[in-house]
Amino acid sequence: MNPEASQTPEPIDERLAEKPEENNAVEHPVNPSVESVVDTKTISSSEDYTTFEPLISNAEVVDSTVELTENSNGEFVAQLEAENVALGSEIGSGNYSLYAEAEQRVAELQSAEVALKSEIAKLQASYEKLQAQVSETQTSLGRLVQESLVQLEQRKQTLQISVEQLERRQERIRNEMRTTFAGTSQDLAIRVQGFKDYLTGSLQDLASAAEQLQLTPSVVEREKPSVKEAKPAEPQPGIPQFAQQQFQDTTKQIRRLIDQYRSKPDYYGPPWQLRRTFEPIHAERVSNWFFTQGGRGGLRTMGSRLQNILIASAAISILHKLYGDRVRTLVLANTPERLGEWRRGLQDCLGIGRPDFGPDRGVVLFEASDALAQKADRLTKANQLPLIIIDDSEEQISLSLLQFPLWLAFAPDPKIVRNYDDDF
Repeated sequence: MNPEASQTPEPIDERLAEKPEENNAVEHPVNPSVESVVDTKTISSSEDYTTFEPLISNAEVVDSTVELTENSNGEFVAQLEAENVALGSEIGSGNYSLYAEAEQRVAELQSAEVALKSEIAKLQASYEKLQAQVSETQTSLGRLVQESLVQLEQRKQTLQISVEQLERRQERIRNEMRTTFAGTSQDLAIRVQGFKDYLTGSLQDLASAAEQLQLTPSVVEREKPSVKEAKPAEPQPGIPQFAQQQFQDTTKQIRRLIDQYRSKPDYYGPPWQLRRTFEPIHAERVSNWFFTQGGRGGLRTMGSRLQNILIASAAISILHKLYGDRVRTLVLANTPERLGEWRRGLQDCLGIGRPDFGPDRGVVLFEASDALAQKADRLTKANQLPLIIIDDSEEQISLSLLQFPLWLAFAPDPKIVRNYDDDF
């Protein structure tokens, strides 16, 4: 027997002893995947067959060893086939469970996809709806802003037109006041003087008629005593005098007050002080009444009861400065409405209130001249100074009112036909 042939079976036995260990390592892998197990078995099988090819070729040299090798190879191949069948069954069962889990996961993902798609569709519908509402709101807001701007522009134009109309009216009134009052002062003075002359003549006729009346029995004339040197007649105490030379201080004070009212009006002064704008035409009327007529005379109406009240208020304010609470104002008008206008006008011009009007107060209102004359007579006896003011609505003046020291009558203008109810 060849000694080399006797040594060949030893590596074959060692290789066969190592193969079961490799098969055991392949048989029990730790969590292998399907692909790794299949690849490992394929590689092991190929390695086994490739390993046994040189062994078989070498076994042809030694006959005794060939038979042993074939027997051992057959047993090994049978063992490998059994193991492959077991592994195939395990792989099949593992693949089935993996497929089932994958199918379940796919089903879950598909259901989640369907739910997400429906939710996305709802959100898109809501977004489109909100977008439509926002666009509609913007359109409505823009239309509302445009309409508001149009209305504000119309109101602005209306206010501008009203302001322009009022400015034109103010300018027209100023022009009328300049042309009506300031330009005809001389004519007014002439007419007032004529009215004064008429009243003076009427008083003289009344005095002469009273002298002709024989109210007392005739008496025997006595011898006339020797005439002594006549002294200048002194004015009666308590009767105001404005135009005589011995009353220069009073005249200066009156002129100073008139200038103060005209140049420096005090709209927040004390009660009984004039609080309204006093223009030159008003100052001229008041000066004429004080210094030319001596506080007893008539003035032609200014064309408005408010203007007449302003002149009368200036006279009342000056007299209150001179004589204080002794001055009592008596206003005569033929209707309660006109008396109410005088009350409101005097309150506004002099800063007085309702408590200052009454039978025993600063201002008394009368509708009848007889009652006014009786009140003035009682005030005179009580050492008071009654100031009688006669409204221009009085067509006739009672002669009983002309005996008192202070009276101011507003004569209506014969050229102007007025409706007294439209003054206020």
